[in-house]
Amino acid sequence: MLRRVWGIARSLVMYRGIPGRHRRLRRFYGRFLKPGDVGFDIGAHVGSRVRVWRSLGATVIAVEPQPDCLRVLRLLHGRDAGVRLLPVAVGAQPGRAQLALSSATPTVSSMSPAWIASVTTEKSFARVRWDSAVEVEVVTLDDLIAAHGEPAFCKIDVEGFEVDVLRGLTRPLRALSFEYLPPAHDAALTALSLVNSLGEYEYNYSPVETMRLASDSWLDAEALARLLDEHFRPLGRSGDIYARLIR
Repeated sequence: MLRRVWGIARSLVMYRGIPGRHRRLRRFYGRFLKPGDVGFDIGAHVGSRVRVWRSLGATVIAVEPQPDCLRVLRLLHGRDAGVRLLPVAVGAQPGRAQLALSSATPTVSSMSPAWIASVTTEKSFARVRWDSAVEVEVVTLDDLIAAHGEPAFCKIDVEGFEVDVLRGLTRPLRALSFEYLPPAHDAALTALSLVNSLGEYEYNYSPVETMRLASDSWLDAEALARLLDEHFRPLGRSGDIYARLIR
């Protein structure tokens, strides 16, 4: 119990308690979301993006299967008619699956055993423990679009399950992001290929939580992969890959 309380408190401080962070997030996401838009937050965690996107005037579909995170989201956003909280996971096909929970570090709870195995060899994950599991309902991105409309922006942060999430999408979206971790470099390239197969996209990269784009110009998929492989992978710098559809 104490580990769970500590884990959620740590997440709240990290993602909602740093001075100036909300303002930086608002500037950053303002390029993707406008008043009246719909945003999909896949892996909403404790709602830092939910709060920012609502301040931009967007309606937010917040997807979060972790019970403790859901309690926080309901407390903070449960009365907001512009936020729909969905206690499900997103994957390649609908059904049910096991979510491995990390009580002390809920931000790395994951549905991917392969991802967990790959990151446990990293020094930064040396103290992380996945100490319980919960069975959750799984829907696809196509299901969410059918129910809530097409999003102007979709954030995917699901700790190694990004490829599965993207396999449940069969149409291009205006803009989206997905997480990149150097230990899972090959999986990120697979995710990049899946996005690229949906439409004509251009890409950029933002190192973890900096809310800055690494390249002054947007890149094609090959150039983005080269940037990651030659620069951020050797440095061990995780972050998020951003894709926007070229009209």
